[in-house]
Amino acid sequence: MPTAVQVTKTGGPEVLEPAEVDVAAPQAGELLVDVAAAGVNYIDTYQRQGIYPMELPVVLGLEGAGTVVEAGAGTGFEAGDRVAWQGSIGSYAARKLVPASIAVRVPDGVSLETAAATMLQGMTAHYLVASTFEVKPGHDVLVHAAAGGVGLLLVQLAKARGARVIGTVSTEEKEKLAREAGADEVIRYDRDDFAKLTRELTGGEGVDVVYDGVGKDTVDGSLASLKVRGLLALFGASSGPVPPLDPQRLNSGGSLYLTRPTSAHYTRTREEIDWRAKELFDAILAGELTIRVGGKYPLADARQAHEDLQARRTTGKLLLIP
Repeated sequence: MPTAVQVTKTGGPEVLEPAEVDVAAPQAGELLVDVAAAGVNYIDTYQRQGIYPMELPVVLGLEGAGTVVEAGAGTGFEAGDRVAWQGSIGSYAARKLVPASIAVRVPDGVSLETAAATMLQGMTAHYLVASTFEVKPGHDVLVHAAAGGVGLLLVQLAKARGARVIGTVSTEEKEKLAREAGADEVIRYDRDDFAKLTRELTGGEGVDVVYDGVGKDTVDGSLASLKVRGLLALFGASSGPVPPLDPQRLNSGGSLYLTRPTSAHYTRTREEIDWRAKELFDAILAGELTIRVGGKYPLADARQAHEDLQARRTTGKLLLIP
């Protein structure tokens, strides 16, 4: 059995290679963890393709969960602790070193697979609704790819904060999932003009915020969906990078705001990491947040997971199981 999946050259999913990779003993501040599950995310595909350059060879995967085998000095953790993390490259592996500074304890009642599926996308959804644009009762929110991994979480978290949520999806199955997650309105952007319908649904005003992880295919419509002084949070680019934008477009659209947030800037301190993780895990334990795992793949099948993700054949979260 392979112990990791690595990339030795950039390219398509075929460059993902099962490999035997040795893991060193933990140093001070590090945890040696048996990985129970690793999350698959769109950023992994960008790194694989070289859109986000990495030093090669590299074991991909920025999030996971597992059990501590050995703890280095000064970590505050010990062998047997169940932990999860996001932001540590090398998670497509059976065993990895995790910086204790970003590890969070997984509470009893939350499985390691659920924890792995929560970390990166859950932290992303949390910072988007709690910090990038603080969603409050009465806000109108547009969520693109509302049946995707982040989308389903955004819908639930925004609804819990009292917003009216409009979701966009591309299939009937995904429409059903978005509605089950709590979306008030769902637009099929594969066949309808979502900006036009969003305007109609908001009495011509537009929404307070658009959460857009699609990018190139949706950015123009996203800007056209905003009310005066609305904010576009462009947090991903699953359809491709957004072309350069003339700032005058923000002026003519109604003094709009545009931000391109990333998780690292919203998890800069231990306190912030713990706050976001605690709110997510508490919501899961209370039955207020459902983490949908859309697919589980053996570690050696990482290529298939990437192919399915990029072909938009999936809903919810994809996990690799060592």
